[in-house]
Amino acid sequence: MNTLRVRIAILLIAVIVGVVGSTTAISMFVFGPPGPKTTIEPIAEDIIVMAKLAAANPDAAAGVVNYSKTPAPGQYDTDMTNWLQSTLEKKGSDLGVRVTRESRAEPFMVSIQAGDQGYLLIPMPHLPRPGVGWRIFSKWMLYLTAAAAAIAIFVSYRMTRPLVMLENAVAAVEPEAILPRLPEKGPAEVRATAQALNRLSARLRTAVESRMRLVAAAGHDLRTPMTRMRLRAEFLDLDDDERALWLKDLDELDRIADSAILLVREEVDQPAPERIRLDDLLKEIAGELRTQGRSVALGALPPLTVSGSTLALSRALRNLIINAATHGGGASIALIEDDGEAIVRIDDNGPGIPDDLLAQIFEPFFRVDPARRQNIAGAGLGLTIAKEILQRAGGDVTIENKTSKGLRQTIRLPLASEA
Repeated sequence: MNTLRVRIAILLIAVIVGVVGSTTAISMFVFGPPGPKTTIEPIAEDIIVMAKLAAANPDAAAGVVNYSKTPAPGQYDTDMTNWLQSTLEKKGSDLGVRVTRESRAEPFMVSIQAGDQGYLLIPMPHLPRPGVGWRIFSKWMLYLTAAAAAIAIFVSYRMTRPLVMLENAVAAVEPEAILPRLPEKGPAEVRATAQALNRLSARLRTAVESRMRLVAAAGHDLRTPMTRMRLRAEFLDLDDDERALWLKDLDELDRIADSAILLVREEVDQPAPERIRLDDLLKEIAGELRTQGRSVALGALPPLTVSGSTLALSRALRNLIINAATHGGGASIALIEDDGEAIVRIDDNGPGIPDDLLAQIFEPFFRVDPARRQNIAGAGLGLTIAKEILQRAGGDVTIENKTSKGLRQTIRLPLASEA
C-alpha cells in the first residue's frame, strides 16, 4: 500500500469516482423524474375519489371504472400494495387494495373491494418503486468503481514502469558496485535520471579499471627491485641470522605482490559458470590440505550443486579453510541445504576475534594481531579474495565468534538450477 504505483491508482480511482459520482447524483436530483412521494399521493387521492363515487352511485361510476367479480389478474406486487396502502391510510382511508401486474409492459391494476359489485379495478400508472433510484445509483457507482480501478491500475502501471526499470537496474548492481547500462527512454525526467546514472556508472567503471591497472602494475614493478634485493642479500657481508631476516622480509613482499595481482585477476577474469558438486570440491580440498599436515575434519556433506568457476571457488574455500586450520588449531567442515542455498560452515577452536574487529576482518591486509606477521606466512589478502570470489558467484561469507570458543565461517551459495 505504500508504493507509488498503488498511490497513483488510488488517487485516480478517487478522482474518477468522486467526479463522476457527484455529477451523476446532482443530475439525478436536478433533472430526474419526480420522486415516488410526489406521484403516489395524487394517485391515492384519485383512488379515494373513484371509490367514493362508485360507492355513492355505482351506475354513474360504471362508465368511468370497471367492475369484476375477481381481483385483477396478474402477479401480486407486495411492495406496491404496501406502499399504496400506507399512503391511503395517511390520507385517512381504510380501503383495502391489492396491486397486480400481468407483465412489465402492462400497467399496474389496483383492485378495491366494492361490496356486491365485486372488485373495483382502477389502472395505475407505472411508478418507480421506493428507493429504486438509489439502488440503481448504487449499482452504477459499483460498476463505475470497477471500471475506474481497471483504468487506474493500467495508467499507474504505465506511469511507474520506467521507475520500476530503474529500481530493477539498481537491484542488479554488479559486485564491483557498478550499475549496468540503463535504457535511456520514457518520460523526460526518467531519461534524464537514466543518463545521469549511466554517466556515474561509466566514471565508476573507469575509476575501478584504473585502480586495478595501478595495483597490477605496482605488483609487477615490485618484482624487479625485490629480485635485485634478494640477490644482493645473498652476497652482503651479513651473518646468517640477519641474512635470514632480510630474505624473510623479501618473501613477505613477494607474497603481498602476488596476492595483489591475484586480487586484480579475480576482478578481471570472468570465466563461464560451471556446475560444481560442492561436496566433492570440499572433500578434494580437505584431502589436499591433510597431505600438507593441516588438521581438517569433514562432517555431513550432502550432494549439493552450485554454479561458478571451479578454480575460483576452490581458491576461496581453500583460503577460508586454511584460515581456520592455521589460526584456529584445526577446521571442522559441515555442509547443509537451506531455502535454496548451500551453506558451508567452517568451525575452529581458536581464540576467536574481538567483537569490535569483526567488521574489519575482510579488509585487505587486515591482521587481528600485527605481531602474527612475523610468525605466520601470508599477505592478509586471503579473506578479501575469498569474499570477492563468493560474491561474484552470487553468495557471501560471514565470520562470527562461537558461543563457546573459536570462530564460525558461514558461506552461502545459491544452488544451481536444474539443467
